[in-house]
Amino acid sequence: MKFVDRKEELKILEGLYREDKFQFIPIYGRRRIGKTRLVQEFIKEKPAIYFLADSVAEQEQLKLLGREVGAFFDDTFLAETGFKDWYQFFDYLKKRTKERTLIVIDEFPYLVNSNKAISSIFQKGIDQYFKDTKLFLILMGSSIGMMEREVLFYKAPLYGRRTGALELREMGFNCLKEFFPDKEIDELVSIFGVTGTIPAYLEKLNPEKDIFQNIEELILDRGTFLYNEVEYLLREELREPRNYFVILRSIAQGKRKLSEIINDTAFEKSLLSRYLEILRGLRLVEKEVPVTEKYPEKSKMGLYRIHDRFFEFWFKYVFPNRSRLEIGKGGEVLRMIKETFDQHLSFVFEDVCKGYCLDMMRDGKIRFTSIGRWWQKNEEIDIIAIDEENKGIYFGEAKWSKKPVGVNILDDLKRKASLVELNKGKRKEYFMLFSRSGYTDALRERAKREQVLLISAMEMF
Repeated sequence: MKFVDRKEELKILEGLYREDKFQFIPIYGRRRIGKTRLVQEFIKEKPAIYFLADSVAEQEQLKLLGREVGAFFDDTFLAETGFKDWYQFFDYLKKRTKERTLIVIDEFPYLVNSNKAISSIFQKGIDQYFKDTKLFLILMGSSIGMMEREVLFYKAPLYGRRTGALELREMGFNCLKEFFPDKEIDELVSIFGVTGTIPAYLEKLNPEKDIFQNIEELILDRGTFLYNEVEYLLREELREPRNYFVILRSIAQGKRKLSEIINDTAFEKSLLSRYLEILRGLRLVEKEVPVTEKYPEKSKMGLYRIHDRFFEFWFKYVFPNRSRLEIGKGGEVLRMIKETFDQHLSFVFEDVCKGYCLDMMRDGKIRFTSIGRWWQKNEEIDIIAIDEENKGIYFGEAKWSKKPVGVNILDDLKRKASLVELNKGKRKEYFMLFSRSGYTDALRERAKREQVLLISAMEMF
């Protein structure tokens, strides 16, 4: 599959590469996010040594590393014997590299597993051998927790040695158009609601088949890569994932308040809070508060949601139905998915619309400093974008309906906007509606008079 998006990340790396001094850049992010593909694109046509660590003993790692370094320098002896220790590796590179050279070590956490002191060893290697060279060192890792402990946190041995860091996150919704140029907006939102924009999952999808055929063949079949993917990823990150499975299932089934998750899982509050913090640290769960909250971290209005799209889909539809799937009843589960899939996508569409708001801001069409949802008691507004500097506030609703949106939706949005206290009486209000299926003529006429922004799903492209 062709290389898609990641322009910003490439720009950052190219800028650092042009600086004529030693660089140490950790690159990390969840597995399958495209770290290796990004780095391969970056090092293309540059003098570079790429080494993929594996779950083998340390001496075997050093031997394999020596093979890669020896091949780069045309050193047959080194390629055959390997390095005897890490300091020989550092010393060899210092002596042999006079010009800009890239050293990429992929899956650095495997090195940590083979030697718990490896981060301290690399710290000494940078201080004593690398810091005065023109080497460009990249350490990559999919275990976010381990990369933070060993490289990124303040107390990590390598913390003060990095000259930058790059966390690779999911690409935006619009990148799907590059992956699937012949797909319509409805199909792209459906894909986004199942796999997110994880490249390794997207390349598995058959563009000739609809989303339900892909779900049945790639996710509900117990012999497939995606069927066990979530379980595999959690076991990579967590020693005892069973409790996390229960929590993620609860959130996926709509239990979003802390009290609701406690009642559903029967975990004590202190224990559950610790588990949730770990899941937040792994970027799997996020705590959402109304965007108008002045002190978000102290807010008692917090709701939890699964941040990872594929995890959300898997825990909503696959995990609760494992017993059916294990005996080959994938068709039965697929029927259940079809019954609620539009409801699932209605929440997905909200995120697509928020992303489009960010695009409009970058294009100078609207201005805001923060964006999110708002709720109180039984009232909710899908999108609020706040322009603190100019006391402006945008109120938005996203409707994933097969019917055109009418004036009743605008009236209700204005009613709910009157309940939002932020800068009330001093603010300038704007209204915008997002619709899958367009708008009634009556709403279009009124929108012109009142300068309401109407955005159809098709316009987002």
